Amino acid sequence: MHKSFNMRIKKLLINIYVLVFTHSIVAQISFTESSSSQNINVSHGTGAFVGGISFFDFNNDGWDDLTFASNNGDPIYFFQNNNGTLSSVSLNLIDNLNDTRQINWVDIDNDGDNDLFVVSNNASNRLYLNDGSMNFIDITAASGISTATMRSWGGSWGDYNNDGYLDLFLSNRDIANGLQPNLLYRNNGNNTFTDVSSSAGISSSNHLSFCAAFFDFNNDGWQDIYIANDRFTTSNILYKNNGNGTFTDVSASSGTNIIMDAMSTTIDDYNGDGYLDIYITNTASGNYFLRNNGDETFTNIASTTGTTFNSIAWGAVFLDADNDTDLDLYVSGMRDGTNGQLPSAFYENSGSGSFTIPANAGFANDTAESYSNAIGDINNDGLADISVLNKEPRDNFLWMNTNTDGNNWLKVTLEGTTSNRMGIGSWIEISLGGNKQYRYTLNGEGYTSQNSSAEFFGLGNYSTIDYVKVTWLSGAEDILYNVSANQKLHILEGSTLSIAENDLDHIMLYPNPSKGEATVKANLPNYQVDIFNVLGARVFLETNLSKTTNLNLNSLKSGVYLLKITSGNNTWVKKLIVK
Repeated sequence: MHKSFNMRIKKLLINIYVLVFTHSIVAQISFTESSSSQNINVSHGTGAFVGGISFFDFNNDGWDDLTFASNNGDPIYFFQNNNGTLSSVSLNLIDNLNDTRQINWVDIDNDGDNDLFVVSNNASNRLYLNDGSMNFIDITAASGISTATMRSWGGSWGDYNNDGYLDLFLSNRDIANGLQPNLLYRNNGNNTFTDVSSSAGISSSNHLSFCAAFFDFNNDGWQDIYIANDRFTTSNILYKNNGNGTFTDVSASSGTNIIMDAMSTTIDDYNGDGYLDIYITNTASGNYFLRNNGDETFTNIASTTGTTFNSIAWGAVFLDADNDTDLDLYVSGMRDGTNGQLPSAFYENSGSGSFTIPANAGFANDTAESYSNAIGDINNDGLADISVLNKEPRDNFLWMNTNTDGNNWLKVTLEGTTSNRMGIGSWIEISLGGNKQYRYTLNGEGYTSQNSSAEFFGLGNYSTIDYVKVTWLSGAEDILYNVSANQKLHILEGSTLSIAENDLDHIMLYPNPSKGEATVKANLPNYQVDIFNVLGARVFLETNLSKTTNLNLNSLKSGVYLLKITSGNNTWVKKLIVK
């Protein structure tokens, strides 16, 4: 009996060891402030609530660069990453030295280079077109985006009508007059934009908005919009995308109509359930952490997760700091810690639904008056670094991630073909031994920030990912199986839907994506081809086909379709992308 009992105990201990140590190595989280060694010697200045930060590879060389907003009279600051070392550079653009808030690198014309949008609260917003050689032309007036001073604070980009071009939501905070509403600009696909705010159902009142984010809160394939509104004269707003070019305000029914001093819209799936959650920063009454219940409602879990902060918080960002497979949280604040209120907080995810502030994680001197923050990877080691925008006299921070726990990682970048080129609005799903993680791609998030174009996944001790699946805004899905860890993976939309795909053992469809023609090769004596669009309408039909058939698809618009092959009582369905 004792021997049997001891064997059971031994097996239990082995199981515990396997559960803990084969998934992640437990180690001390460690960050080192490296702004001085990286020659970052700038701050936003002394302006109120300062501005934004972009931790984004603006020259497409594979290394995350830094762009900092600046105070009135100062230039926008660009720091180029040269194989892990930053240097200040001047870009070829006319900078009017206005006070700047949010800065977005965004490909408005899907030509593969990054254009620049600059938000200002004391001058006009500006849109610069990149000619492909990092020369920039101010096309604001010609683009149709207003050149008036609108007290703008945030700019967020998404594709609300799924036409493959990124649209702009402009958050305006008109304290002086209380008149300027937020604006939604539709990208017309020819470097011009149309103000569709009224027809789309965007409120014409001023809501003192700091920032917003495009995201899909109900997983219906259409991008919704959440807005952080300042002060107690207005509540936060959630606009549900109806899929027909209009939005419905569902703030009350969803439980997101919070009245608070809202500063941020930080979006991620913290608990890996496939639904996007929202973290919203606030003053001393406490931050909100809205868990998505999956039924178009949200529940505030800030208190139960230990993430209320209870200071004056601004920027916030989710990241898997130690690559142990769960998302941690970093929050910036404007206090210095001397009055008992937190100056900042790094919250470590316990993996069981709660967060704690670990000792000795490296943030002891994080006492500057801080605002926007963003994540990127300076040295391409797969560990997410954090950059923070500070008010004078402290220079902006660069918290280099110096973990040495050995956990594995994956970074994923996207390139749309039918969807927008940047892949904004895409879901990325990975599986580790059947355990899922999800990321969603945004442009303009947190408090006036922009994160790296790479999505970071912590893998623990897993050296191989079961699969990586991308669901694009077009509706297309790309799946890669048995992916190796510790790499940066670039996925092109439609790249897994090609002639190499032969999951239907005797049917082939190529080329896929198609540019007007496609060939069906089927070892069938008599079959029919139907093609349906994403709304389920049949847009193509050919009957009485045999073996190899060439299809003329010139009548189809660019997009994702379902191609159905019917022979007798048998049916096969394949995805078809038309470019």
